[in-house]
Amino acid sequence: MVLHDRLPFAPWADARTRRLPGILPVEPGDWLRVDEAFAGQMALRAALMADRPALVHALDPDAMPAALELLDRVLADLPGLGYRTCGPQVVRPDRVVVTLDRTAPLMTLSHLCQNDFCLLERRGEEHVLTGAILCFPASWTLAEKFLRPLIGIHGNVPVYDETVAPRVQRLFDAIRPEQPLWRANALHYEDADLFHPRSEAEPRRKPQGLGGYIRSERQCLVKLPVTQAVVFSIHTYLIRDEALTEDQAAALRAFPIHRAGG
Repeated sequence: MVLHDRLPFAPWADARTRRLPGILPVEPGDWLRVDEAFAGQMALRAALMADRPALVHALDPDAMPAALELLDRVLADLPGLGYRTCGPQVVRPDRVVVTLDRTAPLMTLSHLCQNDFCLLERRGEEHVLTGAILCFPASWTLAEKFLRPLIGIHGNVPVYDETVAPRVQRLFDAIRPEQPLWRANALHYEDADLFHPRSEAEPRRKPQGLGGYIRSERQCLVKLPVTQAVVFSIHTYLIRDEALTEDQAAALRAFPIHRAGG
């Protein structure tokens, strides 16, 4: 079990993020983070990549240029987070040494960062999921979303209808490389499993209670300047309900969040 001590941002407590899409500009240098759950999350990521690589990684060969551009972008930002580069190796803040492998850029990224990363490239009228490293899925499965367009990816999301889909596509088209964007979500969960896949064909189980845990994703949208791919990065926070601050708990009573059914 890998838990955070606190939730640095509660999306239900801020009027800007309480309703969809809740998009805000990323402050300079703040799209990647290292926090108190780093060592635990990284150990879990390594185990998942070793034991179930086909479940957590996918990359279309045509998306390799975008994946390499993403790797270079992340490497340029890591020194500000306490990483050190020594030739072909990177020393993480927890002193684990990662050897860079440019033949597997997304797998390399997952050994470097807490984030999951999804690559979306415009193919035809929509952006399509052309690559991802997804160790911590929140009730979805990478294999079912890979190479699907935005509307297909969100096909089982009730609010993602024919009205919302064009707005999201326009947002993806309008993102500027120099100004990443972010949003956050939050759900009650009954368990503390960070690896929480669920097939579209699997009936969603009815939650039995509030759950005991709150899972929140800080999702950033970053456009790569050369390939123009959009990076959807996910930093997952997981806390016990009682770890909320008094203000966060009070806001949650006023603005309840949904429960995940698994």
